Amino acid sequence: MKIVKTLAIAIASMMYSFAAVADHHEGDHSAAMTNDIVDVAVANGSFTTLVTAIEAAGLVETLKGEGPFTVFAPTDAAFAKVPAATLNALLADKEALSGVLTYHVVAGKVMAKDVVTLTEATTVQGQKVMIEVRDGKVYVDNAQVIMTDVAASNGVIHVIDAVILPKP
Repeated sequence: MKIVKTLAIAIASMMYSFAAVADHHEGDHSAAMTNDIVDVAVANGSFTTLVTAIEAAGLVETLKGEGPFTVFAPTDAAFAKVPAATLNALLADKEALSGVLTYHVVAGKVMAKDVVTLTEATTVQGQKVMIEVRDGKVYVDNAQVIMTDVAASNGVIHVIDAVILPKP
């Protein structure tokens, strides 16, 4: 029950952040922000597994860098869908983990209004993710985007409900 309550609070917090960003006029307000992608993920509380994986892969400095980056960020609930043995194997293999994580990142700041116009995007990992709108919902490699435009000083986070994996 505590996990459900924590998740509900985190989602409400993210919705508030999204509403605050959406309330602003068009334009780039990132210069006024001081929290980078990693800081936003840590503060949110719904991305503890993602943050642990970013640390294990040695990508903290990169994602705290200038960017801009667009991150399709799986929640802790998304990571919970990954079999424990698979997740543990990834966490133990820095190179494979880095490949999976950079597959969730696109160079540049791609806001939701622009994501919906795309059919694919090249990831920092080098492969392309497929982007599709079905029944009014956006999917990235079949992971549903459940929250958009979570602003950070060096880019934007779009929250997804599954971990996406690069093609072998």
